Amino acid sequence: MRFIADLHIHSKYSRATSKDMSPESIWRWAQLKGITVIGTGDFTHPKWSMELNEKLEPAGNGLFRLKKEFQSGDIYGSCRAEVFFLLSAEISCIYSKNGKTRKVHSLIFVPDFADTAKISLALSKIGNINSDGRPILGLDAKELLKIVIDNAPEAMFVPAHAWTPHFSVFGAVSGFDSMEECFEELTPHIHAIETGLSSDPAMNWRLSALDRLTLISNSDAHSPAKIGREANIFDTEISYKKMMNALKTRKGFLGTIEFFPEEGKYHHDGHRQCEVGLSPKETVKHNYLCPVCGKKVTVGVVHRVEKLADREEGFKPKGAPAFHSIIPLPEIIAETLKVGANSKAVDKQYQKLLQSLGNEFKILMDVPLNDIEKAGSPLLREAISRVRKGNVHIAPGYDGEYGKVKIFETAERK
Repeated sequence: MRFIADLHIHSKYSRATSKDMSPESIWRWAQLKGITVIGTGDFTHPKWSMELNEKLEPAGNGLFRLKKEFQSGDIYGSCRAEVFFLLSAEISCIYSKNGKTRKVHSLIFVPDFADTAKISLALSKIGNINSDGRPILGLDAKELLKIVIDNAPEAMFVPAHAWTPHFSVFGAVSGFDSMEECFEELTPHIHAIETGLSSDPAMNWRLSALDRLTLISNSDAHSPAKIGREANIFDTEISYKKMMNALKTRKGFLGTIEFFPEEGKYHHDGHRQCEVGLSPKETVKHNYLCPVCGKKVTVGVVHRVEKLADREEGFKPKGAPAFHSIIPLPEIIAETLKVGANSKAVDKQYQKLLQSLGNEFKILMDVPLNDIEKAGSPLLREAISRVRKGNVHIAPGYDGEYGKVKIFETAERK
């Protein structure tokens, strides 16, 4: 069965996260977006773990359902669908290795609460897991992997947003140059990596060392509306075991749904304080210093990929799964209306389209353009057509600033 999964989100107990990130709200928004399997996030946080235990029930497949008494909120018939939860968490490890401070984020997926309890207990002896849904621990990422292996044999361990400059396995500021340098003899236990918003599979294909890994994408959502901004497409039985097997073998893993990587907030190099974004060539020309203030720039994902790549741009490994680049529907609507993406006018049009045509992924990828025009406008039809073809203009993001998307130039709009 073909379905979409977003396996990395955060709860209301994580820093800088919406208070609306509750099981009920996540369940509702998963349906509006078109997601069948959604990660719980933050299973190590005691209060969130208690809430998950209270509100979820086993589905008999290593996944969980929201109990009926907690299923509430308006959901259009066109979007209504079954939603499964997969127990997930993100851990931040900050430590010193090979003479350098490392900051590596990792994802953990498990099939039952017994596993979450064992992992949480082990981590509670190392650091404070109460203060943040994504705990920060003074722990080597390799040792974290060992703890997961020892306490949950069926767990999946995935390096998170692998190229983010400050907090990832390959990050320019605090990462490593290879998976082996980070995880050493435990590297064979790594079967997948998360590419992050600022890179896509095509960029990762340039590293032959990643050929054995499945490239996954998730939203890392901190608010309900951001769920599904990136996701994975499976064609398997809906179960924890089958999904994890697909990540290990790629059998049943059809690929990912991606941000255009330029829209990610660390795609290019730059210095946000001075509003300076630079291509890798420009960074080298300026000796890695901001041309405005003279301070070091943050080296972005494109630059870092270029440094580690052993293949030319455009190379595709044999059998690599496909990927689809999208722009979130509210952003597309906002451009057609020439208003902000969070405006009431955009939300009104968004809800109308969901009610008429179905969930967001269906509209972005599958609904015939004629139907989109009938439910929306000729301009919306043209905008979605262009996004499907990749015919968009994006000023790349840098140093924590999202890229600026433009589908129409002024003359084109007319």
